[in-house]
Amino acid sequence: MSSAIIAIIQGDITTLAVDAIVNAANNTLLGGGGVDGAIHRAAGPQLVQECASLGGCPTGEARITKGYNLPARFVIHTVGPVWTDGTKGEPELLEAAYRNCFRLARENRLRSIAFPAISCGVYGYPMKLGAAIALDVAQAEAASGDFDRIILIQYNSPALECYQSVARQRAIPFQS
Repeated sequence: MSSAIIAIIQGDITTLAVDAIVNAANNTLLGGGGVDGAIHRAAGPQLVQECASLGGCPTGEARITKGYNLPARFVIHTVGPVWTDGTKGEPELLEAAYRNCFRLARENRLRSIAFPAISCGVYGYPMKLGAAIALDVAQAEAASGDFDRIILIQYNSPALECYQSVARQRAIPFQS
């Protein structure tokens, strides 16, 4: 049993040829702004049709669909919490979102998975706190032997630098 490689990179999640990409979705799963909108546009209209059949997704949970026109075979949709002040269960809900994505990947025997910075965009989750949760869960899952590659992909340089800095502070080995 070997540990998965954790990669922290900058780029566009819709271009990754992995088993699954994670969509930071809203509760309807019917598309929105940011990563969610980009994934829906790149995947094509079949994605929204499949998502409509799922009946939404509560915060902290996850659902899986086909990837359609994406290079990724599957999309795992998760709903992260909207940041209020950190005392409304936000850390627990964000951790649950990551863990439920890994659970679905494991159940579907997916070996490579890519995550955006869930909740750290329009939902207002502080990037450094979100990165710490993402990295802690990724490190635990990397050690499970169930995954070959875990990618934490950032859209811009400040997010990339934040994730890499948090990984170094937590002594989590990563590739860039």
